[in-house]
Amino acid sequence: MLLPTLVFQDSVRVRCCPRHWRFKYEDYKETAEWLLSHTKYRPEIAVICGSGLGGLADKLTQFQAFDYNEIPNFPQSTVPGHAGKLVFGYLNDKCCVMMQGRFHSYEGYSLWKVAFPVRVFRLLDVHTLIVTNAAGGLNPKYEVGDVMLIRDHINLAGLSGQNPLRGPNDDRFGERFPPMSDAYDRILRQKAHSIWKQMEQERPLQEGTYVMVGGPNFETIAECRFLHKLGADAVGMSTVPEVIVARHCGIRVFGFSLITNKSVLDYESQEIANHEEVLEAGRLAAEKLEGLVCKLVATM
Repeated sequence: MLLPTLVFQDSVRVRCCPRHWRFKYEDYKETAEWLLSHTKYRPEIAVICGSGLGGLADKLTQFQAFDYNEIPNFPQSTVPGHAGKLVFGYLNDKCCVMMQGRFHSYEGYSLWKVAFPVRVFRLLDVHTLIVTNAAGGLNPKYEVGDVMLIRDHINLAGLSGQNPLRGPNDDRFGERFPPMSDAYDRILRQKAHSIWKQMEQERPLQEGTYVMVGGPNFETIAECRFLHKLGADAVGMSTVPEVIVARHCGIRVFGFSLITNKSVLDYESQEIANHEEVLEAGRLAAEKLEGLVCKLVATM
C-alpha cells in the first residue's frame, strides 16, 4: 500500500515513515557544497543573530550575503527582526558566517530543521558557534538591557522527548549520546568577562541559565514563577536546539542573552511583554553587544 505524502511549511516533501522524517547526510552536504561553490569565504566562526540583533552582521567587512531562499534546503525566516540572510565576511581578520535571523519551532519547523544550518556549518569546517538571543529576565536582579552569558540551559521540550537529535543517529556528525554538561565553553566565558571589564559598562555582565519554551505566546505569570523555581535566569523561544546540534557535531559554543524585558512574576504588576519592546531593546543595546562580540572574536 502506498503511503500518503505530506507537505510542510518548509516545502520539504516526506512520506509518513520515520526514516524519511529528516534530511540525510547528502542533503546537508548539498547545501554546504552549494555555499562553497558560490563564495570564496571559508569561515571558522559562525554567529546566529537573535531578534533585533542582526546588526552584528553589519560589522563584517568584504561581506557577501545570500537570501535564505537562494540556498538549497534552507528554511525561511518569517519573524519580524529576522532579515533572512546568510552573510559571509571578516570580523577582526577572522573569517565568519552570520545568520541574520534564525528559525523557531513555533514557525512550524521541526527541531531538527530549526538546527539545520549548524550541521551545514560543520561541513564548512566552522569550529566555533556564537549564539545570541533576546530573552525575558526571570532573575529579579536583571534589568532590561542587561547581557547574560549563558552558563547552562534547561531544554524544557527535551525533557518531554522533543529533541533535534531524535531519530536515527548519523555517526558522521557525532556520537549517539553527546554530553551537555560542558555545552557552553568556559574559556570563552572567562574571556567575555575580561572584555566586559575593559569596556567599562555601567551594568555588570550577568551569567546564568537559559530556559527554552515553545512560544510564540509570552509566558503566563504562573509559568514564569515555575521556570524561576526550576533555576532559570532567562527565558526565550530559541537557541537550545542549535546548541545541542553544535555540541553533537563537536563545535564549541559561546552564547549570550540580551534581556529585553522583565518577566512578570507578580499578579499585581501592570507590565505586559510584546515583540516591539524586544526589538527596541535590541536596537538600544546594539553598540555594546557588537563591541563584545568583535573583541571576543579577535581573541579566537
